[in-house]
Amino acid sequence: MSTQTHTVFSLLFLVITITTAAAAAIRTSHELPTFREAPAFRNGVGCPKTTWISSSMSKSLNPDSIIHISMTLDSTYLRGSIAGVLSVLQHASCPENIVFHFLASHKRIDLHRTILTTFPYLKFNLYHFDTNLVRGKISSSVRRALDQPLNYARIYLADLLPNSVSRIIYFDSDLIVVDDVEKLWRIDLGNHVLGAPEYCHANFTHYFTENFWLDPNFSKKAFNGRRGAPCYFNTGVMVIDVLRWKQGKYTEKLEVWMKMQKRYRIYELGSLPPFLLVFGGDVKGVEHRWNQHGLGGDNLQGLCRDLHPGPVSLLHWSGKGKPWLRLDSNKPCPLDSLWAPYDLYRHPSSSLFAEII
Repeated sequence: MSTQTHTVFSLLFLVITITTAAAAAIRTSHELPTFREAPAFRNGVGCPKTTWISSSMSKSLNPDSIIHISMTLDSTYLRGSIAGVLSVLQHASCPENIVFHFLASHKRIDLHRTILTTFPYLKFNLYHFDTNLVRGKISSSVRRALDQPLNYARIYLADLLPNSVSRIIYFDSDLIVVDDVEKLWRIDLGNHVLGAPEYCHANFTHYFTENFWLDPNFSKKAFNGRRGAPCYFNTGVMVIDVLRWKQGKYTEKLEVWMKMQKRYRIYELGSLPPFLLVFGGDVKGVEHRWNQHGLGGDNLQGLCRDLHPGPVSLLHWSGKGKPWLRLDSNKPCPLDSLWAPYDLYRHPSSSLFAEII
């Protein structure tokens, strides 16, 4: 072997060794991942003008021109959240009129810095979610990730937002938007508190245990007086009338079922069933294109899935399998390639190799 060839092999071995060690250090540390800076997205022709006043709120002559979106932020799903934000901005006709409202339970300073450096032009607020609000109210479910307190933050969203926010879109951290989000924002909720794509073909009974169905008082309390038959909907994409939520004290109504769960074990799927019990049969239906869900497979195996028939405005990797984890392990599902272009994660291997070269 020539000296030059030996040097190349030694260099490659050094890069692989350092990369492996760095990746392991990141996995075991509490530091947040780093991301590339996103480009600046500007409003198109005809967008209403807004003014950003400090970090508290956007103001405009027409408050309806501002689109409010909420997501949670934590170290585990941060990569997904960043991709979701980028996808919203990239496809929006008026990206400068979008305000993000992020919920976090810890590392707020670090998370604020991450969002600010990744999206320097983004209008956003970051709120603290006090996990004591759900202490003693969470029951174990079929998947540990569903039991994390931040997964329940959406229940308290209306209480955390400024009074000036009367409507908001809630997005999970494992989705991307491939359409103008204003179309979702403009749906007419009518007298409904909540709008979401419904899936009435799903077997609603599967979301609750025998303990629930054997006691008629549970189903009577949940569904009597509803406008329609209860249907499944995924809480990862919701349009919420914040004012009606507060007036109807829906946070308290959801908490009632969480307490029932602790005592009687009436469901298995984390924060979803309380929403089905409180809102099922009283949801403003939204086109299915706005939640092509289940792309992460089921909650146990996370096997690959295809899109549902019909047009697509939003892809949602609900379920166990997350696209960034499958891509990193070189075992991606076919649809994970649709998520990859929105991934701003700065891989340790690329930065270390650049430094060495």
